[in-house]
Order: sequence, then C-alpha cells, then structure tokens
Amino acid sequence: MSANSSPNLIIPGYALDYYLSQGYYRMHQDLFTCRILPIEGELYSVHWLRLVLANVRYGPEQRRLLRLNERFSVTLREFRLTQELEELYAAYRGSITFDAPPTVESFILAGSDHNVFSTGVLEVRDDGRLIAAGIFDSGARSLAGIMNFYHPDYRKYSLGKYLMLLKMEYAQRQHHDYYYPGYLVHNYPKFDYKLFACREATEVFDALNSCWMPFSWEVVARQSAELLAAWQDEDLTADEQD
Repeated sequence: MSANSSPNLIIPGYALDYYLSQGYYRMHQDLFTCRILPIEGELYSVHWLRLVLANVRYGPEQRRLLRLNERFSVTLREFRLTQELEELYAAYRGSITFDAPPTVESFILAGSDHNVFSTGVLEVRDDGRLIAAGIFDSGARSLAGIMNFYHPDYRKYSLGKYLMLLKMEYAQRQHHDYYYPGYLVHNYPKFDYKLFACREATEVFDALNSCWMPFSWEVVARQSAELLAAWQDEDLTADEQD
C-alpha cells in the first residue's frame, strides 16, 4: 500500500508526522506501509516501531558506544547526493549478507530530480575520511531514520547503532516527540537491532487497531498471530470470489 507523490509536491512536516503515526514510511519518493513480508518462502509479520523521545534513557551499552566513537567528527547537512556518499555505500553494500538497494540514489530518489521530503544526512568522519552516513526525514514533531551505512573497515565501532543514537539526539534537540527507526519482523532477528537505542521508550504499532502500544515481545507475538490470521482470511475470501 502506498501514497503516491506529485512531482512538484513538498510534503509538509505535519503530514509526514501523520503518515508515520499510521505505520507508513518513506520508500523512494512515496509513502508506503506493509504488514506481511515474504522471506525465503515464508511469510513473516511486520511491526513498525517508534521511540517516545521524552522517555529515552541511556544504559551502559549506549553510553559505552558514545564513548567509543567520541573521537570521530559528526556533521549535519541537508541531503544532497554526492559521489562520496555513493562510494561509501558501495563499500558497505559489498560487505553485507542481506538484500539492499543497489545505490543511495535508487533508494532515495529512484530517478527523480525532486525530493518531496525534508531530508538530512549525518556524516561521521575519521580525520576527514567519510566512514558513516545516516539519512533521515524530518516532520514537524518527528524524525524518521531512512538509511544508515558505514565503511566495513570500521565494523567494530557499531556505526549503524551509533547513527541511530545521533539521529535520536538530533530529534531531541529539535524538540520532536518521536523517532521512527523503521520496523522489525517477528521471529526474524536480523531487524532486532532497531531496539538498541532504548527498548523501554519504544512503542510498536498495532496495525489492525491503528494504535501504538508499549513494546514487548509478548505484544509483538500477539499482533503477529492476529496479522497472519487476517492475511489468511483475506486470501480465503479472495479465493472464494475467484
């Protein structure tokens, strides 16, 4: 499901806030949502997350990571596609074992020369060398993390998680209410890192009832069972109509 954009549209911050609150997210120059994800021939349920920024508290893991990376310099700028970003992403993509877009351009712009979102990028450098980048969209009262990537030479620094913390801290400085890191997938731990920033401040979207719940694995398991049952019911209804 998606909400398509006009070529000359600039999505207002309050509109992005609303769509994020309804479990939508940015893909290319559109907004989309999904509830079921096919992986290796199996169906898994998707669970959208957000952090209530007023409730965020760091623990030992988060503080250790911030100390580990304090020697790096961090800059914030409006997103503009550069060769430097593409080269960093190519190095990152060549080191990972999961599917990812071929380029930054293909994921963010997909051929468009007009960005309908208010997009920024955090750049992490080691003595001038770009080693990590985190792309995000800003709403009026919320921030959505879109892409994080880093050079494989710096894998031990957990720069993807570090960028989550940097984005969240930037959102707090902007007096935003929420930070949206994306989704996790029930019984598929590859996405569980999105809980790193602060699990206690995390909420999970109940797509069938259009409301947010305090995160717990019990809540996710219950939602998963309901989403898969609803999906099967829709399939059966479609088969009967055919």
